[in-house]
Amino acid sequence: MQPLAPYASDPQRSRGRRHAEPPPQGRSEFQRDRDRIIHASAFRRLEYKTQVFVNHEGDLFRTRLTHSIEVAQIARTVARCLQLNEDLTEAVSLAHDLGHTPFGHAGQDALNECMERYGGFEHNLQSLRVVDELEERYGGFDGLNLCFETREGILKHCSAQNARLLGELGERFLRRRQPSLEAQLANVADEIAYINHDVDDGVRSGLLRVEPLRELELFRRHADAVQAQHRDLSERRLVTETVRRMINELVMDLVDESRRRIGAAAPGSADAVRERSEPLIAFSEPAAEQAQQVKRFLFANLYRHSRVVRMTSKARRIVTELFAAFIDDVRLLPEDHQRRAQADAPRAIADYIAGMTDRYAIKEYRRLFVVDDR
Repeated sequence: MQPLAPYASDPQRSRGRRHAEPPPQGRSEFQRDRDRIIHASAFRRLEYKTQVFVNHEGDLFRTRLTHSIEVAQIARTVARCLQLNEDLTEAVSLAHDLGHTPFGHAGQDALNECMERYGGFEHNLQSLRVVDELEERYGGFDGLNLCFETREGILKHCSAQNARLLGELGERFLRRRQPSLEAQLANVADEIAYINHDVDDGVRSGLLRVEPLRELELFRRHADAVQAQHRDLSERRLVTETVRRMINELVMDLVDESRRRIGAAAPGSADAVRERSEPLIAFSEPAAEQAQQVKRFLFANLYRHSRVVRMTSKARRIVTELFAAFIDDVRLLPEDHQRRAQADAPRAIADYIAGMTDRYAIKEYRRLFVVDDR
């Protein structure tokens, strides 16, 4: 393994865990975190949670699980180039979506509206709740008892109101400071993964066509190069080969620009990185604009497509009506969630719904509202 740069996160200098534990054997503290995330129930459930297309719409579309694995692969590549801690980068990448609701952003928005009177719902904060409290695997503590650095990376965004309740972990949001470089990297790798793979899934689904995609400079340039090199490719292979090259260009730009920024800032430690107000892991301006063009295209042509909107409309109704039913009568909840509801019913209900997979939420909806369903 290559040596870590001085600005990388060193597991031997971790700020520690909430509950003291003996040091791990045969692996680092960050490797232990990654392993705990992979073995978590919430991680397995990501297999049946929506990225863009609801799980039952097709077996080949990305899910939250495959997306998280793709983010981790991209992030590890960049971490190795920059001599960052690959294990921490991977742990954060794999855990970043653990708190996502069923049905993607539609489910999240609906649950946030339901929770507006009770403190709201933030999926990043929910991911932290999962690893801090909701996973039940260990005898000595609730949650996964992850290192500070992993928890810091999972919490990408947080409102000031909630940040004030999180102590050291929420301080950077109030001071407008940055997390570790590994956390910054996982955040940008998430963007690279989803914009490119949503292009791929959009074409695969038939909702996006190749010709309109050529309006995008990034897509057009690589599609032209692919066709010049391989003249008789099917559309399917043209798209996958083009997307592969798009990812590679953004990854290499990220490496080059981040290396330039780190060199100019010359942080001497991971804590020196945290004192900065601007990120050091970033695209160059041209690459950032090209990525933004892809985002705008996807928003206009995929996320607002009538087929997607019809499904997200149903998803919002399912989440909203489930919440209303449970808040009206907590006895409808499973017994273990009823016990949690004794302390804070709205939050316990939000935890239950957020933990559902797409198909479980649909099944629960039918169980509650369809007369002949069991």
